[in-house]
Amino acid sequence: MLVATVVMIEMVAVSKLHRRLLTVMMVAMTTILAFAASPETARAADAGAITIGGDVATQYDAYQLFSATVTDKAGFDQKVATDLAWASDAARQAVLPVLYDAGFDSSASTAQEAAEWLNADGHMSTALAARLACAICNAGAASVPLNAGMAAELPCGYWLIVADDDAIDQDEAGTAPIMALVGGSAVTVKPKAATPKVSKHVLEDSAAAWQKAADATVADDLYWRLSATVPAGLTAYDTYTVRFVDTMSAGLDPSKVAASMRVYVAAGADGGFDAVQTDKDGRVGTEPAKGWTDITAQCATKVAADGKTFTVRTGDLVAALGGADAFTAGARVVAVYNAPLNSACNHGIAKGNPNEVCLRYPRSPLADQSGDAGFTRTPSDDACAYTWGLSLIKRSSSDDKPLAGAKLRIIDDRGRILTTDGSWSTDAAACVTTGADGHVELSGVDAGVYTVEEVAAPKGYTAFEGKRTVTVTSEGLDVKQVAAAKPKVTVSAESPLRVDTADAGTGSIELSVLNTPSKEASRGFMPSMGDRTLVLVAALAAIGVAAIVVALVIKRGGGRREK
Repeated sequence: MLVATVVMIEMVAVSKLHRRLLTVMMVAMTTILAFAASPETARAADAGAITIGGDVATQYDAYQLFSATVTDKAGFDQKVATDLAWASDAARQAVLPVLYDAGFDSSASTAQEAAEWLNADGHMSTALAARLACAICNAGAASVPLNAGMAAELPCGYWLIVADDDAIDQDEAGTAPIMALVGGSAVTVKPKAATPKVSKHVLEDSAAAWQKAADATVADDLYWRLSATVPAGLTAYDTYTVRFVDTMSAGLDPSKVAASMRVYVAAGADGGFDAVQTDKDGRVGTEPAKGWTDITAQCATKVAADGKTFTVRTGDLVAALGGADAFTAGARVVAVYNAPLNSACNHGIAKGNPNEVCLRYPRSPLADQSGDAGFTRTPSDDACAYTWGLSLIKRSSSDDKPLAGAKLRIIDDRGRILTTDGSWSTDAAACVTTGADGHVELSGVDAGVYTVEEVAAPKGYTAFEGKRTVTVTSEGLDVKQVAAAKPKVTVSAESPLRVDTADAGTGSIELSVLNTPSKEASRGFMPSMGDRTLVLVAALAAIGVAAIVVALVIKRGGGRREK
């Protein structure tokens, strides 16, 4: 009688064709196998109890490879298996070709010989176990149904435990396959799942930082980052691809997504996601940072016809990282793309312009990664972009009457000038003219400093001299979750500009441009209600010089105005 030791291998789940997922598990102990000569036909055997725990799946099918007589070794936490035989012709026909291909003597064929070879040092690798699992699952062998968490009786011997594809839920996955020895004392196995994670951020240009929320000007480049973490310890994968599935709100422009997409990978599950450099002008570099590799050429981006969703499918991450050994240490994947706000975007904090992503990843080492059936997915993660609306109204200082015909030059903090169609230009001669209602609209702007010049006043009025600024400052955008974001916006204006009203929900801020600030500066009010406060502070400087500072603070909620 030959005695050999089989070392326990990590429990995992693997996939089968026709949407079947195989999870092969082993008793959590060292097992002693005692092989003795026996007939090569399956025989009746005593039953053993097995319970499958964990949360990888809820329903399983068990496939027997070898039948055996299994007893507990007295005084040891070990089992002894004797009288090995093939459980069925289907099992033998499925297993032997895999073993022969792996180096098993082609002249040998008995269950005892196969078990001895598998027990030899270095033969039972995770890759071989995965191939065995796929072969037996596809061989048409009879199976026994099992329910997770419930003890079941199985004939003694070596079994493969198969989890139905439908029992693998979102954010679950299997690992590499191994065998379970059933018989003697009751066996409990608990499959473990290691799943990728995904997150999404947007670039806040004022801080040059990737955040869960940012504000931006309509039509300006707005960069989003998708990041995935592939956990360490995934084994038996010949290839591994992931797919980012991105869903954009109607306020985002998808036209630049495909052309701007860049994808990077780095080895290891830790170390952050700073794959490229960023700057405060809202620009994102393309040269990968140290430790990152640009794999854009191996990836495919597909935008849906309606522009609401797109997918980014990576190339083979195992190959990109240099092989299976490097891949088992885990990986980080980053995708960066440009999706500006469009003219239909939401203003203010009530809705914002959310953008969410989930990650589709292989169910198991043998999942078919050419289509969708072999993939499951993570929960979604999101980021959000905000924008603000400024309305400047030319008014008479004597009665606040709106005035048409005032020509204003409005310049943002990038040196661009507002044009009559609402866009921003570098034409130094550009200006806008107030209409019959006295309004000039800045529809959808980023926080920043805006300079106002009065090029020409309406007939009968005098234009103010020099330049005046409106400063919009946003806070509370750097949060861990979008749901926790409560942006606060502070607006200040120099005389003769006056902040009049604000709507926190829509992000609409109204300012007046007055002709004679010496008469209008003393007007002020202090409205407040709920979670929003609006404060107007007026201050007169020394004789001959007038300066007004108007502060407007917007928080989430409603508001009222008092004078």
